[in-house]
Amino acid sequence: MTDIIERPTDGGAFESAPTTDELAPYRAPLPVPSVLRPASGDVLHETEIALRPTWVRLHPQLPPTLMWGYDGQVPGPTIEVRRGQRVRIAWTNRIPRDAEYPVTSVEVPLRTDGRPPATTEPGREGVEPHKDVAALPAWSVTHLHGAQTGGGNDGWADNAVGSGDAQLSEYPNDHAAVQWWYHDHAMNITRWNVMTGLYGTYLVRDDEEDALRLPSGEREIPLLLADRNLDTDEDGRLNGRLLHKTVVVQEKNPETGKPVSLPFTGPYTTVNGRIWPYADVDAAWYRFRLVNASNARIYQLVLVDEDDRPVPGVVHQIGSDGGLLPRPVPVDFDGELPTLTAAPAERFDLLVDFRGLAGRRLRLVNKGRNQPPGVPDPAGDVPYPAVMEFRVGGTCEPDTFELPQVLSGSFRRLTHDIPHGHRLVVLTPPGTKGSGGHPEMWEMTEVTDPGRVQVPTDGVIQITGPDGTTRTYRRTARTFNDALGYTIAEGSHEQWSFLNLAPIVHPMHIHLADFQALGRDAYDVSGFDPAVGGTVGPIRYDAGTSIPLAPNELGWKDTFRVPGNQMLRVMGRFDGAYGRFMYHCHLLEHEDMGMMRPFVVMPAEALKFDHGGAHGGHGEGHTG
Repeated sequence: MTDIIERPTDGGAFESAPTTDELAPYRAPLPVPSVLRPASGDVLHETEIALRPTWVRLHPQLPPTLMWGYDGQVPGPTIEVRRGQRVRIAWTNRIPRDAEYPVTSVEVPLRTDGRPPATTEPGREGVEPHKDVAALPAWSVTHLHGAQTGGGNDGWADNAVGSGDAQLSEYPNDHAAVQWWYHDHAMNITRWNVMTGLYGTYLVRDDEEDALRLPSGEREIPLLLADRNLDTDEDGRLNGRLLHKTVVVQEKNPETGKPVSLPFTGPYTTVNGRIWPYADVDAAWYRFRLVNASNARIYQLVLVDEDDRPVPGVVHQIGSDGGLLPRPVPVDFDGELPTLTAAPAERFDLLVDFRGLAGRRLRLVNKGRNQPPGVPDPAGDVPYPAVMEFRVGGTCEPDTFELPQVLSGSFRRLTHDIPHGHRLVVLTPPGTKGSGGHPEMWEMTEVTDPGRVQVPTDGVIQITGPDGTTRTYRRTARTFNDALGYTIAEGSHEQWSFLNLAPIVHPMHIHLADFQALGRDAYDVSGFDPAVGGTVGPIRYDAGTSIPLAPNELGWKDTFRVPGNQMLRVMGRFDGAYGRFMYHCHLLEHEDMGMMRPFVVMPAEALKFDHGGAHGGHGEGHTG
C-alpha cells in the first residue's frame, strides 16, 4: 500500500496554555488522514500497519498530547480497497514495552448540589489517578468493524498482542461499497485503548457506487468524531493530557464491594483528531463519511448558520453502516428539526450541497437535551456544542452533480417470511440482582412447559407479545465467560430481538453479519423487578404506542440504537465466514464491564453433529 495524501499539520507557534474556559473553536484546519491503497493488480496484498506512540496537537492553544496511533497517526490512515481485493495486514505493536500509558483515569463523586455533571468539565478535581490504568502495558488487538472475515481474523478480544508482536488478519473485502472502521478491541481495556487514538476508517469501493459518480477526491472527506476530556495543571490550565473522567453513582456495590460508575462522555469534540476544526469547502457538493468513534457519547448533530439557525435542505444521507441506502434520505425528517442522531460505531454516508451557500460559514453542532442548537447545555452534558465549521468559498466552476433518486438497485428488503431462527436478548437495568451494579445482556430461551417454572424467580421473564400470548423465558447466559449459547449455521438467516428494560440507550453491535431493522415495539417493562432479577408480572406490548422506523435506518446496518422500554427486531444472514465472534453494547465502558457475549458460526453440515445448545430454531426466543 502507498501513502498518497500527505497529512496536514496545524501549523503556527504554540500559544500559552489556556484555562478551561478559553479554548477557542474553529482555530485549526481539519486534518485529512492519509490513504493507503493496495496496487490494483494484487491478488493478495500484504502490508504492515504499526501501532506507535505519537504527539498530537489537538488544538493550537494546547501543548502536544501523547497518544497512540496506527502508523503513528490519529486517526489512523484511511484504508481503501476495491471489492474482492484480498488484503492481509500485520497489525504490529511497535509501542515500546516500557511506554507511558497515555490516558489518566479518575472516578469522581456524583454531584448532589445542583451543579452540572462533573464530566462536562476538564481536570481531576483533586482525585488521585487510577494506578492500575497508569500501569497498563501496550496490549492491543484490532477489529475491523463491519467486515465479513473469519473468526481468526476478526480481532477476538482475548487475542491482543504485546510490544514487538503482530496480529495477522486477512480481509476478503467481498462486500458491496461500504465504510467500515477499525479500532482496538482488547479485553477489559477497550475504553482506554480507543481513547489513546487507536481508530481509523476503511472504505470498500465497487462498480455500483462508481456508476453514481458521487463527489470524490478532495470532495470526499472522512469525519471521525470522538469526544475527549483533558487534565489540568495546578494552576487550572489545560495541560493536554488525555483524561478518562467518569462519575461514581455507587461508592460500594454490596455484591462486589467496588464502585459503579457511568460511561465516559467528555466536553471536547475532536474531528479527525482535532478539537473543533474548520474545513474550507467550495460552493459545490461534498461527500462526508462520518463515524462516531466516541466511547459512549450519542450525538444529536445539526447544521446551523452563523446565527445558530438550522440550515434545512442541504444534507442528505445516502448510506449507513452496511453501505448505500436504497434512496437518499433528507436530513430534515418531514420538516422537523434536521437532527442526525449518531451513536458510537454508527456510520453515515452524507452528501452536503454547499452550492447556494457561497461565502457563508456553517457549523455542525451537537444539540443538548435542554437547549436549542448551538447553545451550551452543561446540565444536558453538552457544555460546548461546537463540532466543526465549514467555510464555504466563493463561486467556482459549476458543479453538475445531481442527487440520484435511486442509489442501490441491488438492495433488497428482508421480510419475516424468510426461513429464520430467533434469538432474544434482554438488556437489564443497573442494580439488577447479581449484576454488581452494571447493566447486563441476558440470553433467553423460551420455556416449553411454563407450568413447571416458579414465577417470580431470578432469571425468569414473562412477556406478553402483540398477539396477546404470554411466553415464559429463562436466562441461559449473562456474562462473557458463561458457556457458549449461540451456534449458528453459516448461510442462515436469524432474527435477533433486543428488549431493553432500562432507560439507557444501548447501541448494540453484532460482528460478522449485516442486518436490517424489522421493527421497533414499545413495551411496559414495569413488571420487571431488579431486586428479584425477574418479572413479578408480564412485560406487556404497548399497542397504543407506535414507533416507526426512521427513514435512514432502513438500509443495512451492524449497530442499532435500542432505547429503554423498547424491543428492537433485526434480521440478518450469517454468511461468508466461520468461527467465533462477539456481539456487544458499543458503549465501550459497558462492553468492558461485561455487556459482551460470544457466538459461533459453522457449516450447517457440521452443526448436525453438535453436542447441543441454542441453534436458533424458530421457537428459540420467539418474539414475533
